[in-house]
Amino acid sequence: MKYYVIIPAHNEAKYIAQTITSLLDQTQAPNKIVVVNDHSTDETASIVENFAAKNTSIRLLSIESDAIHLPGSKVIRAFQKGFDTVDDHYDVIVKLDADLILPTNYFETIISHFTSDDAIGMIGGFAYIEKNNEWILENLTDKDHIRGAFKAYRKKCFEQIGGLKPAMGWDTVDELLAKFYGWKVITDESLQVKHLKPTGANYNKAARFKQGEAFYSLGYGFPITVIASLKLAMMKKQPLLFFDYVQGFWKAKAANKPLLVSAEQANFIQNYRWQKMKEKIFQ
Repeated sequence: MKYYVIIPAHNEAKYIAQTITSLLDQTQAPNKIVVVNDHSTDETASIVENFAAKNTSIRLLSIESDAIHLPGSKVIRAFQKGFDTVDDHYDVIVKLDADLILPTNYFETIISHFTSDDAIGMIGGFAYIEKNNEWILENLTDKDHIRGAFKAYRKKCFEQIGGLKPAMGWDTVDELLAKFYGWKVITDESLQVKHLKPTGANYNKAARFKQGEAFYSLGYGFPITVIASLKLAMMKKQPLLFFDYVQGFWKAKAANKPLLVSAEQANFIQNYRWQKMKEKIFQ
């Protein structure tokens, strides 16, 4: 199977060489790597250019978007710019962050999963962060959720869900839509990815309401939003974020912002979320 990797990058000079090196060291090498340098003011572009000069599978694309770094929209718009430059002769498309170190067998294992079951639409590993000189699980989500930092999509699944949505919540709505269309979403605990920069480290204060807005745009409705907001705030060990998330939901609702999903899909998502909660309660 052929796979293409697209890496949105904004001021990642400190990490991107390690990420690209870990891609080039893969036991099953990527067919194409597109790094989208999005308004960087550091040496990101020159570092990528040095790699590209030695490896024809690597390409640098530089764009000038808004310098403000908000979760979701900026990174996915950069991803889309990169995606628009590649041909459609791929079997798997990968959205990758620029601050990761992948195990050498990462994509060999990913491709093995895809080839073993035609119903698998998305696959990913698990993020680990360094703490007290140890690499520990970055425990911000359920273990059946693929982190947005490393998403691999089967072509047919990617096309059916309509690609990636340029909004916060994109890395949840993609999985929910995949399930809506009957695809399997797989996480592999053996694939431990080193995440070099903490999630959200560059987000400014304006981003704090975005999570609640994302819950609204996913069609969760208020009861599920309350539960999800409380859970996420506690996982982040910042209980007061709960109020920001709920406020973000009501701000989006008052503004009558469009949902990322159809009414039918929102109904499926709500039923799916309630079912998952019941399963956890009665385990």
